[in-house]
Amino acid sequence: MTRMDTSAHAVPIRSALVVDDHPLYCDALASMMETVFNMRRVRKAASLGDALQLLRSRFSPDLVMLDLNLPDVSGLSGFMKIKDRAPDVPVVVISAFTSDEVVQSVILAGAAGFIPKDAARETLREAMMDIWDGKTYVPAGFKAPAKESEADPTIGDISRKIAGLSQQQARILSLICKGKPNKLIAYEMQLAEATVKAHITALLRRLKVQNRTQAALLVREVSIRHHLQ
Repeated sequence: MTRMDTSAHAVPIRSALVVDDHPLYCDALASMMETVFNMRRVRKAASLGDALQLLRSRFSPDLVMLDLNLPDVSGLSGFMKIKDRAPDVPVVVISAFTSDEVVQSVILAGAAGFIPKDAARETLREAMMDIWDGKTYVPAGFKAPAKESEADPTIGDISRKIAGLSQQQARILSLICKGKPNKLIAYEMQLAEATVKAHITALLRRLKVQNRTQAALLVREVSIRHHLQ
């Protein structure tokens, strides 16, 4: 367990939103939050869209537990959208992708902590206690990667650009990163090829790159390519 003390006050946690598209894991995590921390209000969402819908309702959680790898999310864009919607709510990222680069990107983006999906129940409990105490939790053994050049776009910069894409554009970007040509993207998304091309033009402009290859490389450079769906 690693603790990074970034706050002098404890974070009260009485309710939580668990966002994960794996039903068994989502149910288990929600159940643990209810039993270990005696929470009476734990809501669940299987997608970013469902989570945002809950946040638009009267439900205002004290904590969000967010899986990075959701069906309607590209990289850190889901995290950014959650933070935009609920800027004062601590967001804890849960992921099976645990490289130092991924952990670093999440923490720099403002996460309250990063918990590996294969963490033992006791580790998860200890991590949540740290977060409850106002600390930022990172996995044991985490080593911050070398600092990026100030001339290079930061992970946060690029993630914010991706977060600004529409849902269809984000989905197309993920398929581009998988090497799918426009025709197959159109078939998979049940869109006209001309519509796909229009979306690609818009997302390239948003990312400030010249072509789809540069878009895929941009995503890869910030270590979030493997989170794309």
